[in-house]
Amino acid sequence: MLSLLGPKVPASLKIFLAALAIIDDLGAVIVIALFYTADLSLPALAGAMLVVGALTVMNRSGVMRLWPYLILGAVLWVLVLRSGIHATLAGVVLALTVPIRLTPGTPEASPSASPLHQLEHLLQKPVAFLIVPIFGFANAGVSFAGVTPGVLIEPLTFGVAAGLVVGKVVGVFGTVAILVKARLADLPAAASWGQTLGVALLCGIGFTMSLFIGLLAFDDPALQDRAKFGILFGSLIAGLAGYFILRISNRRRASSALAQSWERKS
Repeated sequence: MLSLLGPKVPASLKIFLAALAIIDDLGAVIVIALFYTADLSLPALAGAMLVVGALTVMNRSGVMRLWPYLILGAVLWVLVLRSGIHATLAGVVLALTVPIRLTPGTPEASPSASPLHQLEHLLQKPVAFLIVPIFGFANAGVSFAGVTPGVLIEPLTFGVAAGLVVGKVVGVFGTVAILVKARLADLPAAASWGQTLGVALLCGIGFTMSLFIGLLAFDDPALQDRAKFGILFGSLIAGLAGYFILRISNRRRASSALAQSWERKS
């Protein structure tokens, strides 16, 4: 949606949205680990903690080869899976322990000089062209047979949609407003409150993590379909509302800038 608006949206808002998407996914992983854990195996959990300790020691000791981290990462994934905690958390923990080396004066180090950048470059194409499409095809499919408009106002469907549309606005825009009013942060550079509201709405476009949590939350395929309807419906509303608010905010901002320019000339 931001790409459709092109340069009309400040680059600071695009950076803000990208950073927020990453933090939001990490928060979702924590929610999965805390609330979708059934039986907890303490021995496996203790083993996972020992592996995390070993990874941290390697990081602090300056081990810069990638393969030792990947081997221990595989062990960590198995232990976390056996512990009862969702294994998604293992990937996050592993990424936090892989060393990163930045090169002063450049945006990022070359992959060969920074293990974390090397891992990122290795995973970029498989994730983009294989893993995410397979996940989408496997989990986003929903049958529309026998579906009526009344489905959209069923409690589950409506609740999921409202969580994406209303919840994201309250969470994202509300937090930004509190931090700015408390003078703990500033709005993204060259961005208005209207544009920030529009981006907060775009945050309600849900896909991978929304589908993932929906599948974990419900065992009944019929309820899973209702949750998917809510995700699709909520994402559609959030995307369109965010787009139009951003367009209106851009026009008002342009009109205000034009009026100020005329005042200076006069």
